[in-house]
Amino acid sequence: MNLDDIPMSPHDDQAKRDALIGYVFMLLGLFTGIFWIIGAVWAMAKTRDAQGSIFYDHFRNITGIFWWGLGISLIGFILAIFFIGYLLLLGIWIWSIVKLVKGILRLTNDLPYHDAA
Repeated sequence: MNLDDIPMSPHDDQAKRDALIGYVFMLLGLFTGIFWIIGAVWAMAKTRDAQGSIFYDHFRNITGIFWWGLGISLIGFILAIFFIGYLLLLGIWIWSIVKLVKGILRLTNDLPYHDAA
C-alpha cells in the first residue's frame, strides 16, 4: 500500500490550506510589505488549529521567517548608511524566498517542512 493512497484527514487538509494561505501572503509580502505582516499574523493565528497535523511545522517555518526577516531587516536598515546594510537586506530577501519556496514545495507534496528523521 502506497502512502499516497491514504486520504488526508479533514484536520490535515485544513492545516494544509491554512499554511498555503500563509505562504502565499508571505511571498506577496516580499514585494508589497503589508502582506508579509498579514501572512505572519495568519500563520500565528492558525498555528494552534494545526497542532497535531503533519503540517504543523510549516506554521513555525512561516513565523520563523517573519521574525528573522524582521530582525535582520531592522539591522540592515540601521546599517544602510554603510554598504553592509544593503547586503544584509539583499541576503535576508533571498533567504526568505528560498525558505518560502521550499515550504510551498514540501507542502504541496504533502510533506512536513522538516523531515521526521
